[in-house]
Amino acid sequence: MKKLFLFLTLLMLSVFGLKAQTGNIRGRVLDANNLSLPGASIYTEDFNIGTFTDVNGHYIISGIQAGEYQLKVSYIGFQPMVLKAIVKSGKTTIVDFKLDPGMGLDEITITGGLQGQSKALNQQKSNGNITNVIAADQVGKFPDANIGDALKRIPGINVQYDQGEARFGNIRGTAPQYNSVTINGERIPSAEAEIRSIQLDLVPSDMIQTIEVNKAVTPNMDADAIGASVNLVTLSEPAGERISGSVAAGYNGLAKQANYTANIIYGNRFVRDKIGMTIGASINNNNLGSDNVEAEWDGDDNNYYLKELQVRQYYLQRLRQSYSGSFDFKLNENHNLYLKGMYNRRKDWENRYRNILAADDAPAPNGIYPIDKAERETKAGGNNKNARLEDQQMMQFSLNGEHLMGKIKADWGLSYSKASEDRPLERYINFTMEQSDLKGDVTDPKKPFMTLLDESLQDLNSSWELDELTEENQNTEDVDMVAKLNIEIPMASGDFKNALKLGAKYKSKNKERDNNFFDIQIKDEDAFLVDALSNTKNQSKDDFMPGDKYNVGTFVTKEYLGSIDFNDADMFEKEANYAEYAGNFNASENITAGYIMLDQKLGNKWSAIIGLRLEHTTTENKGKKWDDDAEVLSDTPEEKNDYTNLLPNLHLKYKLNKNSILRFAYTNTIARPDYFKLVPFQEIEDGDEISLGNPDLEPTTSANFDLMAEHYFKSIGIVSAGFFYKDIHDFIVHERHNDYTYEGTEWHKFERPINGGDVSLWGLEFSAQRQLDFLPGFLKRLGLYTNYTYTHSAITNFNIEDREDENLSMPGSPEHTLNASISYETSKFTGRLSFNYASSFMDEFDDEAFKDIYYDEVTYLDLNLSYAFHKNYMVYTDFNNLLNQPLRYFQGKSNRTYQMEYYGTTAKIGLKLNF
Repeated sequence: MKKLFLFLTLLMLSVFGLKAQTGNIRGRVLDANNLSLPGASIYTEDFNIGTFTDVNGHYIISGIQAGEYQLKVSYIGFQPMVLKAIVKSGKTTIVDFKLDPGMGLDEITITGGLQGQSKALNQQKSNGNITNVIAADQVGKFPDANIGDALKRIPGINVQYDQGEARFGNIRGTAPQYNSVTINGERIPSAEAEIRSIQLDLVPSDMIQTIEVNKAVTPNMDADAIGASVNLVTLSEPAGERISGSVAAGYNGLAKQANYTANIIYGNRFVRDKIGMTIGASINNNNLGSDNVEAEWDGDDNNYYLKELQVRQYYLQRLRQSYSGSFDFKLNENHNLYLKGMYNRRKDWENRYRNILAADDAPAPNGIYPIDKAERETKAGGNNKNARLEDQQMMQFSLNGEHLMGKIKADWGLSYSKASEDRPLERYINFTMEQSDLKGDVTDPKKPFMTLLDESLQDLNSSWELDELTEENQNTEDVDMVAKLNIEIPMASGDFKNALKLGAKYKSKNKERDNNFFDIQIKDEDAFLVDALSNTKNQSKDDFMPGDKYNVGTFVTKEYLGSIDFNDADMFEKEANYAEYAGNFNASENITAGYIMLDQKLGNKWSAIIGLRLEHTTTENKGKKWDDDAEVLSDTPEEKNDYTNLLPNLHLKYKLNKNSILRFAYTNTIARPDYFKLVPFQEIEDGDEISLGNPDLEPTTSANFDLMAEHYFKSIGIVSAGFFYKDIHDFIVHERHNDYTYEGTEWHKFERPINGGDVSLWGLEFSAQRQLDFLPGFLKRLGLYTNYTYTHSAITNFNIEDREDENLSMPGSPEHTLNASISYETSKFTGRLSFNYASSFMDEFDDEAFKDIYYDEVTYLDLNLSYAFHKNYMVYTDFNNLLNQPLRYFQGKSNRTYQMEYYGTTAKIGLKLNF
């Protein structure tokens, strides 16, 4: 691979100073407001030469004979334009275009959100692979605060929620670990310790220029994208001075507190337009909360009972900040440099009050459960908010160059990315009691109920015993460093225009977790208990959304727990709990990749991308071993592994006519195992329970077939239909067993990750988006945006013992997803009602079907309204989760609730400015 890098570098350098007999045309296509128009078609009919603009509106036509050309630009929703270009040998001619909005909707001017749709559809149409695109001004027409919420509008994507905000995305029936998220083409590291999946709620939607969902990746893209690769394109390359921003305030009914959000973006060019700068900042302060009930069931489908019930109350303040900067340096007409950076930070201050009731066995005939335990736990933090702080940060910085040398194009890049999570001084106080049996009601297992039989023990009092008082600090870091080089060599023009592209990439990654945990020993426990029990508060609410019958109960207050000085040696002693250190690890991963691909035009109708990508991966992982019987914590030996993936790709595009396209793709992709799954850790509890890592895990691989038909309307719209099939091998699951023999030892509980088997996954995808301009009168201003995806998956060669012959679907694979919105837009007013639905799906396997966990179906309804009272100012209001859809899991069957968490409806009103 080093030789390949050297060859590419020498090839690039060899063309410097080459006196060409041909010349180049390059330029930029903008709208009347100096905003870039991606996906514009630039074409000269006389010589049958053409290309498309990139995401920033730039285009290059290289290696064409000297002469005079008439260049025509066409763009859905805009008036076409023709300009003359005079090409000289060995020179680059600059030809820029500025297009005016069209009048394609029966004299409805294409402005506002319609321009955003136009940009997205033009880019999608021009791409050589199967993609979905959302432009920034299109995102602004939905009430989506972060990237995850915006993604749920795209065909085949459903999202999983945390505290009412989208956090992870499932794409085309694949769970988050089988997809990738990149910024400007480079994958974002994960701030969470054990996984690769990206926290989508880290990135605010107002800091992104374009969202590209590549459902069929090309050879020059990273291959870790079985479902799709989501690329976030940051704001960059302004054509002139521009200022935009917004401020808004809102209210959360559950938290009963106000929220606010604000952002500002400034762009301009300097030094005779040689230097461009775009800087932006965004802040969102969101007070949230959730009402939560969780249940665990035992038995079987014919005779089951409630094993445990938890009633939880959450309160959360989420502060999200984002800052970005982009600088472009036009050295001359052939050489450009780009310096970009983005920093995102999300702080969650959370308090949780958890009431746990657990039964020791099935209930007696009179419905009374023998008690195993009752617990009351307060979560807080040793900071000025007395709340557990989860501080997640993600940053990415890159330096890139683009060079046109004769007719050869080359680009290179260096990037540094880092994600981290800090949770300092996280505290828990837990009281327990076993003096009362339990009574329960499971006549409606969707709303299971359990309470203490002795009502005098409902509140914390002297009958309750202190079980745990703890403090912990958690730290995770994930660092990526990347170097890459790409070269494009045009070889033919006209009806059989083609270009050979080749490149190489090296990526170095290191991830580590360093946690510590302390049990707090109290020197005068009697005095402490008197003090603690005098600082309690009833956290029960009359409007608890799972139902009035649930009472959270009384708890030690967050103020008391957060203010304790555990460093007071006269009162406390910190004792390290080494069992909690078993999760610490260090993992490194190096990926060396190279590709070669041919972008080939085959007459006026056909085009093809054919290529081969090679990725070689090496890993080194170290962890910990803990045996609580021996009370020994030790390091595990370092485990090394390496593997190579050879990944052929083929993309075909056929133009039925000017606005209708057929696409086919055959691609091969991979998903590497999550980091902690590869760590050779061991955790042994009570002498007969063991959890293991698995350094022998194989990466998941997939051969993918896609067929898509698209028709684009002049009146800003598309109708499309597609079929996709994925032949997935070695997907990864956790195997869990009771009374299981492993390497000659029988364990009461056994758990480890394994390659679970293979999956056959196929689906159908439909999308329709159009302004209804054919309707009479004011109805022509209505717009429709809808898509539906059907997915079916079946597991074969399942590796979990005793479940090999069951008919099972892949985790993270909803059968139905549906998005729909109807909008009404005038030159000043826009209103949109948005609907989102996803059916239930398998989330986690266990050793038997009764214990399997499913993510329940969801239905969301959102509304946003805006009014432009001036060409530069707009007021807007957003309403999210109008149906108060809970996050719900169920165990085994849909009527057995495993978790139900309610967030309520949120609303905000704000002002946007645009100069």
